Amino acid sequence: MIRLSRLNGKPIILNALLIESIEETPDTIITLTTGKKITVLEKADVIIDSATRFLREIGLVGATIKSADSEGSQGAEK
Repeated sequence: MIRLSRLNGKPIILNALLIESIEETPDTIITLTTGKKITVLEKADVIIDSATRFLREIGLVGATIKSADSEGSQGAEK
């Protein structure tokens, strides 16, 4: 979960696993995998950093890298 701020300044806690895309128009619009759109004060870079930190905390970033490494080494063995 990541902490963000709606345009009115009210905090929102968002499940980073549901983020499909982030667009700055100049407001930052987050589109979720559900199709819902949320407009927040934070810039895209801040959201990406927060989401990456969250994914590391729950172990998804390391698992993805290890999986990609093992796929590459398996292809070399064939």
